[in-house]
Amino acid sequence: MKQFFLSTPIYYVNAKPHLGHAYTNIVADAVTRFHRLCGEDAFLLTGTDEHGDKIAQAAEKQGMSPKDFVDSVSAEFQELLPRLNIANNRLVRTTDDAHKRVVQTFLQKVHDAGDIYFADFGGHYCYGCERFYTEKELENGLCPQHRTTPEFLSEKNYFFRMSKYLPWLAEHIEKNPDFIRPERYRREALAMLESGALEDLCISRPKSRLTWGIELPFDKNYICYVWFDALINYISALSWPDGADYARYWPGEHLVAKDILKPHAVFWPTMLKAAGLPLYNHLNVHGYWLSRATKMSKSLGNVVEPEDLCARYGLDAFRYFLLREMHFGADANFSETAMIGRINSDLSNDLGNLFSRVLSMLAKYYDSRAPEESGKRKADDTAIAQLCAAALQNYVQLFSTMQFALALEALWELVRGLNKYVDSQAPWALFKQGNTARLATIVLVLLTAMRKIALCLWPVMPETAHRMLAQLGQRTQRNSAPVESLEAEITSFEGPAAGTELAPASNLFPRIGVKNLRSP
Repeated sequence: MKQFFLSTPIYYVNAKPHLGHAYTNIVADAVTRFHRLCGEDAFLLTGTDEHGDKIAQAAEKQGMSPKDFVDSVSAEFQELLPRLNIANNRLVRTTDDAHKRVVQTFLQKVHDAGDIYFADFGGHYCYGCERFYTEKELENGLCPQHRTTPEFLSEKNYFFRMSKYLPWLAEHIEKNPDFIRPERYRREALAMLESGALEDLCISRPKSRLTWGIELPFDKNYICYVWFDALINYISALSWPDGADYARYWPGEHLVAKDILKPHAVFWPTMLKAAGLPLYNHLNVHGYWLSRATKMSKSLGNVVEPEDLCARYGLDAFRYFLLREMHFGADANFSETAMIGRINSDLSNDLGNLFSRVLSMLAKYYDSRAPEESGKRKADDTAIAQLCAAALQNYVQLFSTMQFALALEALWELVRGLNKYVDSQAPWALFKQGNTARLATIVLVLLTAMRKIALCLWPVMPETAHRMLAQLGQRTQRNSAPVESLEAEITSFEGPAAGTELAPASNLFPRIGVKNLRSP
């Protein structure tokens, strides 16, 4: 069986989770479920990043110890996962003893290889980014991320010889065009490497300035830079170097937002290279969700609370909207009006209406049992089978390359095609005419294609897919893939066995009225 490993970023616990965290988790869960649906042994890792300046400062503001503070906020991230129906295999915390041991082993390995050295250093330090910037990296003297003036610090520190590996990394990215995707972020990573702004990476902080972190194994007076510590979670969670999970699942893929491209596209590959470890296969980078065309901020009052939306509109509808509305890699504007519109048009009018009308017909004509096919299929029926095969093939190809919006649109071509098929074939007229052979063929074609739609939707809307399959007479287990291989479904078009018991009615997505929309 083929293995697949995907990680989310580990979330920095200086603040509570928001829509951006929800989106990343939902994408990661959908991708992992998709690979399980394709018959793969898929492993999903998430976690929390719990060291560094900002944690210590946030804890002090709350009048708490750093450990008590990270325990409380990490718990909020952990509690969010089941509420979003995230089927992760593991959650790593950087305060775990097992993670600390792996970080120290990794540090010692790179140090022993001669790629860590000690030196005097003066640099522009941004407390928001928790890193030093070179003059070339600053924009008009400001941190490019926070638009604030960094503080100039002069101190002795340990450095990773990252510059030694930058030419190699640029060549690797050039030769492997899908190493970083979408393409815009591959180009951005190459531009960083070609700019000349990147130098060796400062990987320590003196305990005289900061104590909240992992102690360096070769100098007890220093702790590890938070990013060097955090990135190692991707292998510490797999029990590197000798763990069975590491041998089984590494290398895998990473999923991150565009604001942390540099650590994942530059720091992490060079760290792996220095340690003599295989590189990850893909770095998948997504854009921001915006609110009122600006990045969400509590100070601006435009933060979107994911749990509130799930409570109002349903978790699966929320998951569908996020994957359908944002083209992966680009920014997208969140609008509750757009969400209601998408639910009403795609889920209620198209998908929900299809299930409702077909199952109602089956209840009326066949007492909610699948009929036996006795007539020959016509060109219209063959066309539906071909449309179904094309939709599934496109869905699989697009979803596997993180093009979720296009994958779902390909599936909805089938949903809309089936509704048109019902209208054109007029099964109600056939029933009145007593043409039961033709009627049976039509409803079996519909049931066959509807089942395949439900299978495809399992990664995106797992509970709805479970309900749809149950309504179609197929038993499934929650969080287990409903078929052994989705790809095998592309070339088959076999309907349910005669006599299969079906639901007498379906009301998957009731329409949402304008009155449900909250005032801005």
